[in-house]
Amino acid sequence: MNTTTKADSIRFTTRGQIVIPLWLRKEFHIEDGTRAIVTSTPEGILMKPVTQWAIERAHGLLKRKPGEKSFAQEWAEHKKQERELEERKNARHSA
Repeated sequence: MNTTTKADSIRFTTRGQIVIPLWLRKEFHIEDGTRAIVTSTPEGILMKPVTQWAIERAHGLLKRKPGEKSFAQEWAEHKKQERELEERKNARHSA
């Protein structure tokens, strides 16, 4: 990852959507459909893309106690819950 601080500007659409500059999408391996964790901080909005690349980089950093679920298992459960929420949301909109 690039350790040099670099800045760029973005615009928000009326729906709150933004376009991440190409150089940042490449640097952080962001592809179509990539999700991000968004956090409010004293300095502003912090977005952390959740990509396979980021997960692989963190492999081994998250120590688990014996008998606990692996990070991969927790992530799979998270994705399942996310899909279920999305399906319920879509069902409400189509009803």
